[in-house]
Amino acid sequence: MKSVKANVTAGLQKGSFLETCDNSGAKLLKIISFKGSKTVKGRNSSGGMGDLITASVVKGRPDMRKQVVFAVIVRQKREYRRHNGVRIKFEDNAAIVLKDDKGTPKGTIFKGPIAKEVTERWPMIAKVASMVI
Repeated sequence: MKSVKANVTAGLQKGSFLETCDNSGAKLLKIISFKGSKTVKGRNSSGGMGDLITASVVKGRPDMRKQVVFAVIVRQKREYRRHNGVRIKFEDNAAIVLKDDKGTPKGTIFKGPIAKEVTERWPMIAKVASMVI
């Protein structure tokens, strides 16, 4: 996993709900944990775009519901700043479900835009992405 070339603000925390923007069968995810986050004992971890999360499927196809899956956050409502001074924010929080923690997406079609920082960090997602902002 490469580093992100922007100051991505941690806009989501443990327990937050995310929509999925792919055709994997999951519709709504609840964040369980952030992979690779280090924090003080007892503090809720938080993360932002491009972070690998483990999430529970709340809504979706019956075979996907109540499963714990890996996902990557691709959009967040919370504003963040790129190094060229531009501030970016999206209208929703969204994630993409992965087959494994290596970064292979489960879905084949992504709906809506995907942030440039995510495509730099996850090349397998960049191959499938149609709209990158």
